[in-house]
Formats: sequence, C-alpha cells, structure tokens
Amino acid sequence: MKWLSLSLALAVPTQAALRFGCSTLTIQRLDPLVEPGAAPSAHLHQIVGGNAFNASMDPAQGDLGDKGTCTTCTFSEDFSNYWTAVMFFKHTNGSYKRVPIMQNTALPNGINGGMTIYYTQQDFSSNGNTKITAFKPGFRMTVGTPTAESKFGPGLKFVCLNDKGTRFPELDDFPTQRCPGGIMTVHHFPACWDGKNLDSPDHQSHMYNTVKDAFQNSGPCPASHPVRVPQVAYETLWDTTQFNSMWPSDGSNPFVLSYGDNKGYGTHADYVFGWKGDSLQRAMDSSCMFNACENGNPLLSQGVQQMNACSVSKTVTEDIDSWLPEMPGMSGM
Repeated sequence: MKWLSLSLALAVPTQAALRFGCSTLTIQRLDPLVEPGAAPSAHLHQIVGGNAFNASMDPAQGDLGDKGTCTTCTFSEDFSNYWTAVMFFKHTNGSYKRVPIMQNTALPNGINGGMTIYYTQQDFSSNGNTKITAFKPGFRMTVGTPTAESKFGPGLKFVCLNDKGTRFPELDDFPTQRCPGGIMTVHHFPACWDGKNLDSPDHQSHMYNTVKDAFQNSGPCPASHPVRVPQVAYETLWDTTQFNSMWPSDGSNPFVLSYGDNKGYGTHADYVFGWKGDSLQRAMDSSCMFNACENGNPLLSQGVQQMNACSVSKTVTEDIDSWLPEMPGMSGM
C-alpha cells in the first residue's frame, strides 16, 4: 500500500489508528521476555516506553499501566515497553561502532532517537468493520527470531532511505549499497489473538499472523485465534550515513545487528502491553487518526521535553558508545 494513500485515509471517519513517537528509554543488554532476570542478556537492545521496565518484568508483579511513573512515548497513558536489537557498523579493521538512532520525520522535532509506534486496524484506509479488542494487562509477544537463517515471515523489513520519508521498496535483508538517508528497520506484529493466553512459551503461539507487508492484513482471523487486536508495528531509523565513507572496498555489507546477524533475517522485536486503564480500547473505538488522537481526543499526550526526561537506571554497565573490539556479549565473533 503506497503511503500516498495516507491523505485519503485521513478523510475516512470510521478509521482509528495511532502513530506516535517514543524517545529512547535505555540502551542496554536486557531482555525480560526471552531472558527474564538476566543482567546482562545475550545482546544489546534499544528500549522505549514506560519506566517500569526492568530485567525481570514478571507479570505477577502487577500491571505496567499502574506501575510506571513516566513514559518516553507521546501518549502519557502508554506505559508499554517496545524494544529491538541494536545496529552496529563493522569496520574493515574488525572494530565495531553502534549506529545512532534518528527521529522519524513525521514526529515532533527533538525526540531523542527512539522509535515510531503504530497501532492500526485492518490497514490505513479501512477498519474492516471488525471489532478491535485492546490487549489485556500482562499481555506480551515477540515477532521474528534471532536464529533465523532465511526470510522469517511477512512484516519484517529493511528500507534503504533516500530521506526520512522513504518507505519503499521494503527489503527482506540489509541493503547492499550505501543509503543516502540511512536504514529503517520495520517490525509488524501479528494481529490475531487466541483470546485466552497473555503469553506463550515461545511468546508467539498465542498469536496468528494475517499481516501482509506495508500495514495490510490479509484476511479474517482463524477460529484458533479469533480475536482481532490492533496491529502493532515499529519503525526504527538508523543513521548509517556517517559510515558511508568507510564502506568496504569489496562492496560487502558492513552493518550487523547486535546478536551477530549481518544478513538481517533474524531481525526481531518484543512488546509488553502497559496502557493505563481502558485508554487503548477507547482509542480503538474512536475515529481519530494519528496526532488527531492527542490532547484528550481521546488520549492524553505530552510534549517532547517530558518524553526525553523519562529514563531508567543502568542495570548493565558497559561501554556501548566507543569503537569496540567486539559487540557487547559477542565475545569471539
């Protein structure tokens, strides 16, 4: 679906969709879904959202919507956490440098890195006349797997940016040439839930994927997973341009994700629900679109200064910003 149709979508009164920014909460080796309690976890993640984030995130400890005291997201009622693997540049001398994160051009100026988060219904032009049920307290899921050695599934993409507004073509792996505007990673989550389990051992089986690429669902939910939930998606923009002059002379891709993947097939993302009260359900039941949902219509929102001020303390103390002989946790690579 071409992004040119967004202007048409804005005129559709029955559509409800959220698109908002979340500044960076922390960048460290923590992964409370896959490696709960591990500090450090195996590889480095970028985390955004509410400040109740910690190494364990045991759902028995209570609802994130009640525990958080601040959030890095535009909507001040959203204490969810969203995280992805970090991107590194590998120099020809074998050293690594973390690639900084850029603000999406569609978001207010001044956001500290972070991600763009979406909660859409069927697509950008129709809610499909289907009731969208908000996630429940304690809900969590992942998409993708870092062990994948080929294309894992729909909705996990890379985009070689001409500028921050570039959205196509979507690629299954890393771009093979210098990108004038950086690289965007895209993570679309499944949108059908079994209606029973807030999680599953693999953090995926309680969900079913009807997602096509570029924010489109392919059909109704199956009987095994009958409940339509919002389609969550992340966009992360990486400022790879500062490394363009260091591109290897043989033309090989110099970028690698923090778990050691230089192809991109293992790109993955994690989500823990933490909207306060019924705020997400109210948004899905409304007809608001993107920033029209702010300022109490129907969601409370906050400014960039408040978003950037929210943070959590470092649990894992290690150098992640210098030129490094190896990526954090990747000894011997």
